[in-house]
Amino acid sequence: MAHPSLKAFDMTEAATLSQQTLHSLYRDHHGWLESWLRRRMGNAWDAADLSQDTFLRVLSSSQQIADMQEPRAYLLTVGKRLLSNFYTRRSLEQAYLEALAQLPEDSVPSPEQRWLLLETLQALDELLDGLSAVVRRAFLWSQLEGLGYREIAERLDVSERTVKRYMAQAYEHCLLVDW
Repeated sequence: MAHPSLKAFDMTEAATLSQQTLHSLYRDHHGWLESWLRRRMGNAWDAADLSQDTFLRVLSSSQQIADMQEPRAYLLTVGKRLLSNFYTRRSLEQAYLEALAQLPEDSVPSPEQRWLLLETLQALDELLDGLSAVVRRAFLWSQLEGLGYREIAERLDVSERTVKRYMAQAYEHCLLVDW
């Protein structure tokens, strides 16, 4: 039994403290982060969206906001990652639209099909996030283009054994990723 003079831990107090800390973090650093993103993106709307996404990621992360030693460095790290994802997604969308433009008019997918395909491509991109570029490329060549290990090895100028290792890394990553 707890000593009567010890105050029981109150979850609502902890939640209030966390909210206050997040509010303080947002108030102190949001303008700076959005300006930093705007300079890199050249677009105030996308910068505002990414800034909000950064704070949402911080809120949902396991990192304790109150324990952050360098909040700007942490926000910058999260923001850079989201910025990289933004440009990757944009280039993926652009490549998809260019591929669509090459199709004969009678085989162009409907808007719903395009949306589903784009969502699938983005999900695949997120699934493979975290793999090195060479492992990712080998995996995509194998799965999307149907290339064998020998062909992939020739394209990458590596041994077939290395390609097998790359593929094992990619498969393991796909199995372990938390969806």
